[in-house]
Amino acid sequence: MEMGVDELRMTSPEGVEFRDLNGNGVMDPYEDPRLDPGARADDLLRRLSIEEKVGLMFQTVIEAGEDGTLVESSGRISKSATSTVVLEKHLTHFNVHVLEDPRMAARWHNALQGLAARTPHGIPVTISTDPRHAFIENAGVSFTAAAFSQWPEPLGLAALRDAAAVREFADIARQEYVAVGIRAALHPTLDLATEPRWARQAGTFGQDPALVTELAVAYLEGFQLDSLGPGSVACTSKHFPGGGPQKDGEDAHFPYGREQVYPGGRFADHVAPFPAVVRAGTAAIMPYYGMPIGLEVDGKPIEEVGFGYNKQVVTGMLREGLGYQGVVVTDWELVNDNHVGDQVLPARAWGVEHLDPAGRMELILEAGADQFGGEECVEILLDLVAQGRVSEARIDESARRLLLVKFRLGLFDDPYVDEDAAARTVGRADFREAGYAAQAESVTVLTNGADPGAVLPLLPGLRIYAENVSAEVVSRHGTPVDSPEQADVALVRLGAPFEPRSDLFLEAWFHQGSLDFPPGLVSRLARVAAACPLVLDVTMDRPAILTPLLPLAAAVVASFGTSDEALLAALTGQVRLRGRLPFDLPRSMDQVRAHPEDVPGYDDPLFAFGHGLSI
Repeated sequence: MEMGVDELRMTSPEGVEFRDLNGNGVMDPYEDPRLDPGARADDLLRRLSIEEKVGLMFQTVIEAGEDGTLVESSGRISKSATSTVVLEKHLTHFNVHVLEDPRMAARWHNALQGLAARTPHGIPVTISTDPRHAFIENAGVSFTAAAFSQWPEPLGLAALRDAAAVREFADIARQEYVAVGIRAALHPTLDLATEPRWARQAGTFGQDPALVTELAVAYLEGFQLDSLGPGSVACTSKHFPGGGPQKDGEDAHFPYGREQVYPGGRFADHVAPFPAVVRAGTAAIMPYYGMPIGLEVDGKPIEEVGFGYNKQVVTGMLREGLGYQGVVVTDWELVNDNHVGDQVLPARAWGVEHLDPAGRMELILEAGADQFGGEECVEILLDLVAQGRVSEARIDESARRLLLVKFRLGLFDDPYVDEDAAARTVGRADFREAGYAAQAESVTVLTNGADPGAVLPLLPGLRIYAENVSAEVVSRHGTPVDSPEQADVALVRLGAPFEPRSDLFLEAWFHQGSLDFPPGLVSRLARVAAACPLVLDVTMDRPAILTPLLPLAAAVVASFGTSDEALLAALTGQVRLRGRLPFDLPRSMDQVRAHPEDVPGYDDPLFAFGHGLSI
């Protein structure tokens, strides 16, 4: 099925094709594609009701119908029916989670734009997404690739040490996003991976401010192109002013992880990537949930409230200090608690828990944010305006920024996508091949015996005992056997350790706590290693304490989002391995606990940032 007819499209007496978004039969300035985005935004802003302007300032999660239809019920993810949030609450920004078939995703997107066209001024919808091109499935931060081309996590892109490769990834991801109507990316993540226990390192580019900055700019160039336009995906760079130095490595999604600390005095390192992305034109910036503890900047103490509430940070450092004029969108659910089934996720109102939702919202606006992430409570903001606690001029300021991005993206002139093109583009063969190559090349060899005892690359035809590796994949490279005693080599894939938690909503998805492997696993692997040479791959969504495994393994590699097939291609020498560690690997948990959360790297790591052997 093709795209269908845009019923709003008309031709003006001067011969200009336009969309009659308000249905008055006249090409108003905001509908005129010849005018610059600023002039169009100014014209539209004057026409909007307060309800429409307020609606722009909320971005909530929306569910897509698997068959391409709109979801008209509230569910586990979305809080309201689609028609309610579009037609009654006037929301025009939505964060989509599950997308299956690309054709159906495009169909759903077009249906949503068709619904938006029925609103008084026909403001088109902007669809955003968390990363969805890698391996980690976490409804709070990322999704597995599914139909999209599959790549390493950003840590794996960082392991390649190649800005051109990052730009290629971003350009491919941009094409796949645009094909299904996704025009905003809730990424890149520019936080520094300085605290090895933190759960969100997989989405970062590692610990080094210079590398993070270089790759972030390349990422923006691939997604946004030379400037924001009809082929672009608008990026939200996050989390200002750096979300990595979490106290004890706990995550700020949760009450026990609300504090960010700087015992090493390295706040400037964490801010360092942001001036470059501001200069590169990032469409939006998102502050993190965390609240700074004991932080002084230029001799002034920073208020101990969450960064999204913090005027010193958002207005002072970002707007005035860096000259940033774009959209600031808060991280999700700073205003209201989220109840899902029998679990709750408290509002991330860190430092201002005592305020009611209206007070929280008022403070967020005073801090300088433009949009409330994960919220749809428009009635609270409308009431604040009615009470005179928030001025309409303040609403206009944020609404204009949000409209400007939509105009620059070309959504007012052509919001629809082609289902056939979506089916052809998403997961295209050459896109998948590029992602596969990055998966394989980012594998990082940490140890490989000693010449002449090197075990890698694996020779063809070996008898291989494998754990957590597909037998079908193993059989393409050797002969699978059932025990180490029968094998020429053992290949075992492990994930980095973590402590399972499941009290709060989303908590089970986050890998937190100790980085030590359990002693029973170490003992069992010793028995495997006694029977044949042991090759270990550790998937590092965060660092792992490898110290007890090194004496056992003939070779140890780290991967950062690599399929079994890509791993075997790497280990058998079919590709040139380029992987270099994007962060230090500590020697012990004692070393981790003694290390300042904000300091990149260790004085005496087990393996240092940049380590990686050739085979």
